[in-house]
Amino acid sequence: MSKGYLALVLHAHLPYVRHPEHNNFLEEDWLYEAITETYIPLLDAYERMANDGVNFKITMSITPPLMNMLSNELLQNRYLKYIDKLIELSKLECERTVDDSNFKYTAIFYKEKFLKIKDIFLNKYNKNILNGFRYFLERGNLEIITCGATHGFFPFMQDYPNAIEAQLKMAVKTYERHMGRKPTGIWLGECGFFPGLEKHLLNNGIKYFFVDTHGIMNADRAPKNGVYAPLYCSREARVAAFGRDLESSRSVWSAEVGYPGDSRYREFYRDIGYDLDFEYIKDYIQDNGLRKNTGIKYYRITGKDGHKEPYNPEWASEAAAEHAGNFMFNREKQIEYLASIMDRPPIVVSPYDAELFGHWWYEGPMFIEYLMRKIHYDQDTIEPITPKEYLERHPVNQIAMPSLSSWGANGYGEVWLNGSNGWIYRHLHKASERMIELANDYYNETGLYERALNQAARELLLAQSSDWAFIMHTGTMVEYAVNITKIYINRFTDLYYAIKNRDLNEEWLSKIEWRDDIFPDMDFRIYKS
Repeated sequence: MSKGYLALVLHAHLPYVRHPEHNNFLEEDWLYEAITETYIPLLDAYERMANDGVNFKITMSITPPLMNMLSNELLQNRYLKYIDKLIELSKLECERTVDDSNFKYTAIFYKEKFLKIKDIFLNKYNKNILNGFRYFLERGNLEIITCGATHGFFPFMQDYPNAIEAQLKMAVKTYERHMGRKPTGIWLGECGFFPGLEKHLLNNGIKYFFVDTHGIMNADRAPKNGVYAPLYCSREARVAAFGRDLESSRSVWSAEVGYPGDSRYREFYRDIGYDLDFEYIKDYIQDNGLRKNTGIKYYRITGKDGHKEPYNPEWASEAAAEHAGNFMFNREKQIEYLASIMDRPPIVVSPYDAELFGHWWYEGPMFIEYLMRKIHYDQDTIEPITPKEYLERHPVNQIAMPSLSSWGANGYGEVWLNGSNGWIYRHLHKASERMIELANDYYNETGLYERALNQAARELLLAQSSDWAFIMHTGTMVEYAVNITKIYINRFTDLYYAIKNRDLNEEWLSKIEWRDDIFPDMDFRIYKS
């Protein structure tokens, strides 16, 4: 009989990037890379485990923007073109490296993998891999949770409760449309929590959420069991807060001691899109000739002096198996100790960005599969569990209010509010005020103006994505983040005045609807007071 639980949580999220006005748009590659390197490899691992009778349990958020993109026909068809191009390039690579003993087997490895990825995407899931995640949800192996409609950072919306309600209502609606049921749990964007948010969660049927470690440890009452049991926020709002376990997180996240730094793993930053001759690679990089990652990488992580050794997939697989065994051993010892001092079985919550597994750490999906197999076959101390199942087994928990917190650098809100991005909030706040005004004043609107009101709500939600402030802060793709934020705010403002002045142009509205087509079931009345 197990002594405690492991809750592995994968947060799958990308901002909504879809540009039908361009034939090729670089930032759309974020989605295509994630499908190729993370989402389909995870589904493939899930299927192998299910076929072998492995009773794996994983909690996975799939955010509303990601659900909308994965189900979007334009992006699905563009992904097919993307993977076909990769297959074409991998075949060329098999020819180019035929006499190169260092790389020829890796080239064959990539070709076979890309062919399999395409087959799964096209033939197994008919271009919509949400079908795969829903299958494992219904099977009981996955607990899929939601997120705010556009991954908004809720602590900065406290003055606009209607805006928080809109984010949550649209999230629940999107989840139900794709998963056929309502969500019971949520990943708060950036794990951003503030006292009072739990009432909004309860109002929308959400039973649990996650916070970083200090959110639990700085609760208004000392947590009896630390982060190894959830807290109910209050007697009135029995929404459970699960805290992140630092020890298990560090073994994966840490740049110094984390598993992904092992020298046998694939090096992310060496790609043939940059390494090979321009004339050879030009048809597989950007149309304007700028180089980019193709996804074909031949080197492994080796010395910090810039010298890299050839990648060996078999060595990398061995490393993933070793690290999965080490992770399990450490959790066994951790749980054995915790169980000896607690009045209930401890739960170790290990949350990560899903895209870490596969995209950044190429062997990550393999690590997860090895871990779940080892837990199933090789020990009896740990039981994998979802938070929903934990609460069903242990419905009585301590009542204490977590503190305002996030899982960003330094634990609060400075990543999303600083000199690089602070300018956006006066615009977001004003737009929130105006959207609430529109919802109250034009509640009974129909026809063309109802369409405009729905589109105004979409533009506001898109502008509220925490991703844009994050990108401005980190300094990567800043120009895109700044421009897209301004575009959404300007479109919202133009719609606001067109509605107020009753001078709406249908052709202009149709063009905006075509470009920003997220949330097809939008009802602007979610903003009404």
